[in-house]
Amino acid sequence: MAYGKLSDDELYSLFGQGEDGAFDVLYQRYWKRLLYKALLKLQVEADAEEVVQDTLLAIWKSKGQLPIRNSFAAYIGAMLRYQIMGRLAANKKHAFLPVDDLSEPSDHSMQQWLDFADLQTEIETAIRELPEKCQLVFRMSREDGLNDRQIAEHLHVSQKTVEAHITKALKRLRIKLGKLSFLIFLFH
Repeated sequence: MAYGKLSDDELYSLFGQGEDGAFDVLYQRYWKRLLYKALLKLQVEADAEEVVQDTLLAIWKSKGQLPIRNSFAAYIGAMLRYQIMGRLAANKKHAFLPVDDLSEPSDHSMQQWLDFADLQTEIETAIRELPEKCQLVFRMSREDGLNDRQIAEHLHVSQKTVEAHITKALKRLRIKLGKLSFLIFLFH
């Protein structure tokens, strides 16, 4: 099969169906970018390489079975961010460095500090506990990428109502998930 012409999301799906060659293409597409991003933050090549390998290994171990809401690029970017934060925390070299400028993708050394799959489950559970309308507005904002005006038009409500729902959702998620998990969620 000509994997090279397929999108990342298609490759991830095929990998989940047992097509290991699809993972090889994803690996080739991402490892240099991931290494570059990790090296920018960690500034130690060996640490950066290990974090990238841990990230890619976590994807391999998932066998394509972890649900991806937005895109593979966003998913692997989030995994890398968590790996980097975990490495920084484990090394205790730096207090907390912001990693919000990582636009692309972590999860093995991170297990000591935070298990990515568990966090996803916690976040999804917390979102499902929101009131129905609040949940809908929040998902349209965060998952569909709509702005307040677009949501208001789609739901035939005022922008102030949309803003109130998003504020309410964020407040409840912050309380439910705790400060650290909530910060990580915002960077996802």
